[in-house]
Amino acid sequence: MIPVLLVQAPPAPAQDPLAILKPLEGEWEGEGSGQPGAGTGGCTFRADLGGRTFVRRNWAEYPAAQGRPAYRHEDLLVVGATPKGLQAVYWDNEGHRIDYAVTSPEAGVVVFLGEAQPGAPRFRMTYRSQGKDALGLLFEIAPPGQPEAFKPYIQAKLRRK
Repeated sequence: MIPVLLVQAPPAPAQDPLAILKPLEGEWEGEGSGQPGAGTGGCTFRADLGGRTFVRRNWAEYPAAQGRPAYRHEDLLVVGATPKGLQAVYWDNEGHRIDYAVTSPEAGVVVFLGEAQPGAPRFRMTYRSQGKDALGLLFEIAPPGQPEAFKPYIQAKLRRK
């Protein structure tokens, strides 16, 4: 009897769950408007931890207006794959922390959807590709008790630097 050696083929490479974020990678500058007023800003999206996370650092500057002093907003968003899918955690210099589920409902669109929590507003941030070097950003807020009643809070256009 001749011994038979069974060799298993290596497993097919798993699809990179962070691939939907690759079009966002890079350095961006933008301008927008919304309830905080007109402002300018920018962000960077970078793969981190050997490609296992994606990190966005964001800033916006708003000039003094209607009795409000000028101010600078800064935030950090870290995205990673979990058993629930892509998840993100957001922190900012105003003391906010938001947990997001991250999806791509269609090519060129990435949606960050905040968890609905009783008595709290809900947040949704959508990036939409507008060509290789341009993105649209829509940040929406739903009021407490109405988790699907999103209204635009900030709209911006970003250009790749």
